[in-house]
Amino acid sequence: MRTFRDRILAKAKRVLLSNSLILILFKLWNIKKEQFTCPICRYQGPFVEMHPETGIRKHAACPKCSSLERHRLQFLVIDNLAERFDLSKMSILHFAPEKFLQDYFKKLFKQYTSADLVMKNVDYQANLLNLPFEDDTYDFVFASHVLEHIKDDTRALSEIYRILRPNGIAVLPVPIIAYKTVEYPQPNPYESNHVRSTGPDYFEKYSLYFNKVETFDSNDFSIKYQIFTYEDRACFPTVNMPLRPAMAGDKHLDIVPVCFV
Repeated sequence: MRTFRDRILAKAKRVLLSNSLILILFKLWNIKKEQFTCPICRYQGPFVEMHPETGIRKHAACPKCSSLERHRLQFLVIDNLAERFDLSKMSILHFAPEKFLQDYFKKLFKQYTSADLVMKNVDYQANLLNLPFEDDTYDFVFASHVLEHIKDDTRALSEIYRILRPNGIAVLPVPIIAYKTVEYPQPNPYESNHVRSTGPDYFEKYSLYFNKVETFDSNDFSIKYQIFTYEDRACFPTVNMPLRPAMAGDKHLDIVPVCFV
């Protein structure tokens, strides 16, 4: 029979500790674990581990706002851009919107628009291959972990470029899960219908559409924010993921590309 402590920890991993009492208990029971700071919600303490097919993914989720490693890195990159550009005068299209970033963007930008192909409660249900916007509509496009799902990604990039105004900016990260990008013949349902394993070389494709591509990675910001992915990727390929390559080590960089029109 599970103890009260076990039930609390299980609940914490399901709801990511939205309850303040559970959050306090989680911090006390994990007081000896590494402590981090979430740049999004300013939580300080241990993070929640996750259990994907690769096994344990350490220090993955913020227990307060549920942000993952990639979200925290993306937030820091946007913060960097806010110091360099006056985002308060810009309009943004947020594709496949994340809730915690959505609230932040609404405060940061002059005009906020959300869109997605299947999500409800967005301003537009739209296909990235055929966006329902005029040319030069937006100053900024943010689409995180979207392009790895789209076979005709060059068409999607062309559409993003088309709707951006001169001097516009697009932030278009994809998961870095390979040393070199591997294309799949069809979407893999065991990888959330990914059509490729993307590596750092994938961003070379962005240069076909944008004048400049600047990349940020996990080493560019303080380790206190925990923006690395700690998981064993040596198990690949597997029966269900036969084209995904192995990666050595259990600490992996994430990368955020910033594209300039």
